[in-house]
Amino acid sequence: MAVTVDIQQAYSGLVPSTQSIQSWVGLALKEVAEDCELSIRLVGENESADLNLTYRGKKGPTNVLSFPFNTSVELEPRLLGDLVICVPVVEREAKAQAKAVEHHWAHMVIHGCLHLLGYDHIKDEQAKEMEALEIDILDLLTISDPYQEQGAEL
Repeated sequence: MAVTVDIQQAYSGLVPSTQSIQSWVGLALKEVAEDCELSIRLVGENESADLNLTYRGKKGPTNVLSFPFNTSVELEPRLLGDLVICVPVVEREAKAQAKAVEHHWAHMVIHGCLHLLGYDHIKDEQAKEMEALEIDILDLLTISDPYQEQGAEL
């Protein structure tokens, strides 16, 4: 399986390397059998807030938004969808949660990719399944359980 990641940097902040992002995506999508493609757009707070309000009806920026691509048409490679990650929010959250910024970035990319695969955390049962998968993937990177100290869902 080959994964193509289109990274769009629409915010001029410090972000992880393309290689790191692609590595995290690969780990999150390791169970996908066919070739696939997704886009990751790295944005500032204004764009994140606009998208969050437009598509979720929530005010303010958020760490990661996931837009799965759903179609009945078979495409090659499989188009998974788009992630929009707010650079300043990720940085602020990492600092507030006393986490390495790179670790929080890995978590946000993996979290977003799992949403593109259909995982969710709206109901407790779904949240437990998704969080367990995130924890297992992050453990492969020797990143500790992101839910252990904060005790809250994303």
